[in-house]
Amino acid sequence: MSRALAMQRTIVPAGERRKHLERARMRRTYYQHANCRYWVFEEAGLPGAFIEFVEASDRDTLDAALENAPDRLGDPARVYEEVELS
Repeated sequence: MSRALAMQRTIVPAGERRKHLERARMRRTYYQHANCRYWVFEEAGLPGAFIEFVEASDRDTLDAALENAPDRLGDPARVYEEVELS
């Protein structure tokens, strides 16, 4: 199986940025324990515009992590699978 990825874009008002980052830290801990990798990026020219990625080594692992997440990330039906370019 190939790697699988889910993502979500969020715009956070300046006053909620710290709270959003704290939730992101909790998500990171959860996804690490679910055998996934989790990243958060903020758009350089637009503070508060975040994109979050969750990646797993296979679709089943990612599906289970997304389904059981206490703070759901995006639409679990929108999962991307790595395309083999050979």
